[in-house]
Amino acid sequence: MNITQRPRRNRRNAIIRNMVAETRLNSDMFIYPYFVTHGNGVVNPIGAMPGVNHFSIDTLLTDAEKGLKAGINKLLLFGVGEEKSEDGHTAHGESSIVPAAVKALKNAFGSDVYVITDVCVCAYTTHGHCGILHHGEVKNDSSVELLTRMALAHAQAGADMVAPSDMMDGRVGAIRQTLDSNGFEHTALMSYAVKFASAYYGPFREAADSSPQQGDRKAYQMDPRNGNEAIREALLDVQEGADIIMVKPALAYLDIIRRVKDEVNVPVACYNVSGEYSMVKNAAAAGLIDEPRIVMENMTAFARAGADIIITYHARDIVEKGWL
Repeated sequence: MNITQRPRRNRRNAIIRNMVAETRLNSDMFIYPYFVTHGNGVVNPIGAMPGVNHFSIDTLLTDAEKGLKAGINKLLLFGVGEEKSEDGHTAHGESSIVPAAVKALKNAFGSDVYVITDVCVCAYTTHGHCGILHHGEVKNDSSVELLTRMALAHAQAGADMVAPSDMMDGRVGAIRQTLDSNGFEHTALMSYAVKFASAYYGPFREAADSSPQQGDRKAYQMDPRNGNEAIREALLDVQEGADIIMVKPALAYLDIIRRVKDEVNVPVACYNVSGEYSMVKNAAAAGLIDEPRIVMENMTAFARAGADIIITYHARDIVEKGWL
């Protein structure tokens, strides 16, 4: 008997489409980033990132509480507005904005909120690079020492997870060893293991005031042409003790997310970065696209590629507006 194959039967209506869906999203997958600065009552819109703001700690707590009620309970903190120096020492000061924000969030919400901190010094250095600059070159080992101090300061403040984003060699192992030897063996570590030297970061650099004042970051962030190197970086960081491996950016690197997922035995995160976010927001504002559909199509692509965790500025819209 010659039987006609009819795959459309499984697409006939929403009930069966949902039943047979191969990729499923849920709110537990999303991490929402915040930019925290000094002051009181601060809610300053970031021009390059529509809908994203700089918050002082008091307004951060108010906004985070709203997010918690909607189901956003994982936050990634970036510090903004610290005094800048050549050596980036304010990145690990006890009075620095990120440790202060971590303490405030934990005091207010306890274990109801999971606080992740970005560990990088680009927003704390006068030159805007992600480590110690010497004669125009970012020095790896002295930068790692600085980053370990920053990670330890965050853990001491109560961070649940630290996330080094600098791309220095060996920093995951150094941070893990430092945390463990200081009694923070339960503090998790999410490595920006596969971070490409991307043009998609532009809006973030305005938000974090972290643009390099000279040169670029191609000597430490990855070449977008290299896929095999991405796997090497991911496997090295797993060996050094990373609990989660991140790929950044996400949208232009779906193939890398898939390859990393196939190679590592830890959860894989992706970062839906500022340029990806702002392009969607600006196109939606111009009436060129259906924002909820585009956003959810992108999120589904990340998950389909293999991401277990999605860091995105869209998270609040997705959850609060019922786009899931």
